[in-house]
Amino acid sequence: MAPRKKNPAALTTNSPVSMADLARELGVSMTTISRALSNHHSIGPEMKARVLKLAKKYNYQPNRLAAALRKGKSQLLGIIVPYIEGRFFPSVVHGIETAASRAGYNVIICQSNEDAAQEQRNVEALLSAQVAGIMVSLARTTSTYQHFEKVRSRGLPLVFFDRSMGGEDVNAVVLNDHEGALISTRHLLSQGCRRVAHLAGPQHLSIYKNRYQGYLAALREAGLPLEEELVVFTDMAQAEGAAAMRRWLELPNPPDAVFSAGDYCALGALQEARRQGRRVPEDVAISGFSNEAFTLITEPTITTIDQRCEEMGQATVRLLLEQIEAGSTPFTPRQTVLQPELLVRGSSLRVSRPGPAEA
Repeated sequence: MAPRKKNPAALTTNSPVSMADLARELGVSMTTISRALSNHHSIGPEMKARVLKLAKKYNYQPNRLAAALRKGKSQLLGIIVPYIEGRFFPSVVHGIETAASRAGYNVIICQSNEDAAQEQRNVEALLSAQVAGIMVSLARTTSTYQHFEKVRSRGLPLVFFDRSMGGEDVNAVVLNDHEGALISTRHLLSQGCRRVAHLAGPQHLSIYKNRYQGYLAALREAGLPLEEELVVFTDMAQAEGAAAMRRWLELPNPPDAVFSAGDYCALGALQEARRQGRRVPEDVAISGFSNEAFTLITEPTITTIDQRCEEMGQATVRLLLEQIEAGSTPFTPRQTVLQPELLVRGSSLRVSRPGPAEA
């Protein structure tokens, strides 16, 4: 077969060069170029040398996504997070990227923006990209899980982190949220507080349900009743924390402490308390959850729970890679549970000498 004619238009180093461009320049097929670049045995050393020389000359970069689509697999991992602001999710993603890179994988990051419909579109996009596995933290509005069943039905490795579907057949890396809430509420009680209010999150999400249950457990442990007027269910927004604090301060007997299931709500409560002339922590002690960066620069600084963000990200990748390496071998789903750490700061510290749990 006669060689193909060279493309009269000369290649330049100023624009991206494709495999098709290299094939036209050398007057050969794209298959020849592809095999030469992958050192295939069917291509002779002379042709391989010519292809590699041209690829180097024009700084050819292979389209790895296109290669993944052809092969049906890739070195890409997908991540879906509710948002990429604040400290928690960026830190988890950093842990994921670090561990994935060490294992030879790159990551594609998608944001659901706390929207279930967007989360479903994220899943479809990652499936189309032929990722080798998906890691996800659920959007706040997600209440049905058919899109994840689609992932599992394809045999694609799937791991949840922080916010999980729940159930014994789910692979997940989570914090012991119940314990975090328990030790946080215990701490407030240890400071002499007896009317501890709770800013609760959406109860269809396991993390907030578990934090609410941990709060209740601490009250029972102290022999205190649940007072329904002291519990407000929110979407964890800063404004909702402020609104709840306004309502509580209007009570004949307002709370002397607030445990919030999230730091943003805690910030709103703290700001509203101070706006109304209440001293924090002397009049009302406040504790949050997540160890967001701003908790160290408020006045006073905010007591919170550290969620071991980077450790969570790295553990998530390890669990996903175990599934990938298992291939078609049956893989028993499991959960990795990380232990929380209470960080006591000025917003809750009424007693000058903290006990062992607060040190």
